[in-house]
Amino acid sequence: MSEIKIENVTKRFGSFTAVNNVSLTITDHEFMVLLGPSGCGKTTLLRAVAGLGMADEGRISIGGKDVTYLPPRERRISMVFQSYAIFPHMNVFDNIAFGLTMQKLPRAEIQTRVRQAAELLHIEQMLDRYPSKMSGGQRQRVAVARAIAMQSQVLLMDEPLSNLDALLRLEMRAELKRLLAELGATTIYVTHDQIEAMSMGDRIAVMRDGIIEQVNTPTTVYDYPANQFIGGFIGTPPMNFLMGQVQRRDGSVVVQLGDHSVAPKPEMASLLAGYDGKPIILGIRAESMETLASPAGDALMACVLVVEPLGSQNLLTVAFGAHRIKVSTHPSFETRADADVWLRFPADKIRWIDPEAKRTLYPK
Repeated sequence: MSEIKIENVTKRFGSFTAVNNVSLTITDHEFMVLLGPSGCGKTTLLRAVAGLGMADEGRISIGGKDVTYLPPRERRISMVFQSYAIFPHMNVFDNIAFGLTMQKLPRAEIQTRVRQAAELLHIEQMLDRYPSKMSGGQRQRVAVARAIAMQSQVLLMDEPLSNLDALLRLEMRAELKRLLAELGATTIYVTHDQIEAMSMGDRIAVMRDGIIEQVNTPTTVYDYPANQFIGGFIGTPPMNFLMGQVQRRDGSVVVQLGDHSVAPKPEMASLLAGYDGKPIILGIRAESMETLASPAGDALMACVLVVEPLGSQNLLTVAFGAHRIKVSTHPSFETRADADVWLRFPADKIRWIDPEAKRTLYPK
């Protein structure tokens, strides 16, 4: 068992609280991603789990054992750092074997583990090579192989792909996901890249200002963000936000967006009725809107400002009133700057957000 339980953990640096009363459980063999902007506390929390920065309050357990105040060597963990942290004066074999050598394992076992890890990362032909003769991607593979060779209960990864170029990052992301699924290790992966988080994690814990805002599967966090921050942080492009006003009309509830009105789903109407006469934020993804080239009675007219052909899609920046939003269309949809398009907002794709609390409203 290698379940990780983080209970009410707080970490301070002087008067600054980097991690604020965080609780999180990572189940056995789960791949958990800590996602958030720089300075949100995700690396500080990871280091507390690793024992590299002791928590000021709270409790951390690994496999049912309280490790809150144990040194790293007694936690049975491996860690992969953002900066690779491999030794330039050692060849690949010795770099991978370093932790095993420190444990004084038999030479035969060290050789077996190193070769197994190298084969998993496809660097078995480079064991005699020195880091200075390797690319960034190859050095990253060495760092991951060193962690895997330790056969630890827990694998901790701190933005391991952030130093790689975009194409190599894409390749390594797929390799790493395959590898970790094969190993079945309990993994905590820290990143600020929401694409990495969405594509790799079993679950995502979104952090901001030292607290966890939402924990769920990537699809759920994307489709049902808990608040405006998450909707705006996750997604490329991020979720669009439009300010409207709730109005009652003939016993029905609608939201007025300038001259256009939007009807919420029936199960949301009763919830929005409490906002009658008040502002409300409409959130919708760029790909969730239906785009038309000609007028329709229930569609909102917008003017195209910019067309960005991206191959698999066209990304439009459109304007209506004071609003500027992003709209994703099929590449075959023909339009140009200064042209008019008409947009439909499917009721089941809209997320309604309280403008004061910034939290998303969902029916109970």
